[in-house]
Amino acid sequence: MNFGIKKLYFVKPRAKLTGSKSIMFSKHASSLLKNAKVYGSIAEATRECTIVIGTTGIWEKANRTFKRIFLLQNSAQKLKRFGKEAVIGILIGRDDTGLSAKEIEECDMVMYIATDKNYPVLNISHALSLILYEFTKQKMLPIYKDISSRKVERKELNYLFKIFDSSLEKKRIRNKKAVSAVFRRMVSASQPSGTEVHALITALKE
Repeated sequence: MNFGIKKLYFVKPRAKLTGSKSIMFSKHASSLLKNAKVYGSIAEATRECTIVIGTTGIWEKANRTFKRIFLLQNSAQKLKRFGKEAVIGILIGRDDTGLSAKEIEECDMVMYIATDKNYPVLNISHALSLILYEFTKQKMLPIYKDISSRKVERKELNYLFKIFDSSLEKKRIRNKKAVSAVFRRMVSASQPSGTEVHALITALKE
């Protein structure tokens, strides 16, 4: 629910989807579970998908099927070329065995989440959370950029430096020129946003 997922499909589920335990553990996503569809095969469940992405914690399994394997972050980038209207199917296996090699063969590409080599397999709830976070992040990046990174103009920086130099004049500092130079270097190296520069100007202004 946090990542805007509206459709949930199951292929030959072992558990009763609308049982009391399933509903209890689904918490606020109970409506998603109640409206989930059940299919007899992967082909049926994914027939409306533009592309089907398989997931695995054991990349060697996918390698045996001659499928191209992508790290999670690279997969999200690759999907951009399919456009906004694409229907992306994410295929996740069972919690204990994952997807079989035969099931991976039904996917268009395979996604691998890098983990510690001594314990490479994630449970499916954690894996899905990471996948949906990465996909949502890629979609939202332009918005985040607009919010947090308004480009600072040169005149704003010059005004900040002028105010800082004025504040130095009122202080007992032996080498004011050196202090001013250090401040300029620090600010320039940090590549501040327009909002951050404005905050510094507000703090230094009398």
